[in-house]
Amino acid sequence: MEIAAQSIEGGFADPVFNAQTVFRAVMDAMARPGSVQALPAFARPPAPLSATAGAIALSLCDNDTPLWLDLTLQAAPAVKSWLGFHTGAPLANTPADAHFAIVANPAEMMALDGFSQGTQDYPDRSTTLILQVTDLVSGAPLLLEGPGIETSATIAPAQMPRHFIEQWKQNGQRFPRGVDIILATADSLACLPRTTRIKTMEA
Repeated sequence: MEIAAQSIEGGFADPVFNAQTVFRAVMDAMARPGSVQALPAFARPPAPLSATAGAIALSLCDNDTPLWLDLTLQAAPAVKSWLGFHTGAPLANTPADAHFAIVANPAEMMALDGFSQGTQDYPDRSTTLILQVTDLVSGAPLLLEGPGIETSATIAPAQMPRHFIEQWKQNGQRFPRGVDIILATADSLACLPRTTRIKTMEA
């Protein structure tokens, strides 16, 4: 009964308005990579799914978008029930089948090229990764350049995957294919679309 209750509670209080607000924040962050969009806690998903990652999933996922969860989230039945109840999204069998992926433990995640890269004809069929991070200031600084960035922008997300800069460079080389990333903290989000170039601050 406990999981059943958890799976129903904690969704959007005002589904249309909340979904529009979150969607707009994601679109603004994608259009201006490195910008941080504040987001109230519209959703209250079961742990270890964060409020922001849960709200993003409610706004973007539906029964046509297979969703992949990392091992941390797969191990939480209440999370799977909550996402299934509120989004209708089927769970993807493999990362390569996923339209969206939620990763609670980015430091341990698989390589970016294991997710769907889309095709030359349909590059939008790639996976959008939603990475739960504690903050955007305490990690290794990433210098961002590219479309939507006037000169450069800097963010420093915590708990990023090992060799992320190298993986991201390879992701850019696959353009127009490749993954996009949404970074979700407890109360904000930022985006790394595939068109964004990343340099380390030392470079």
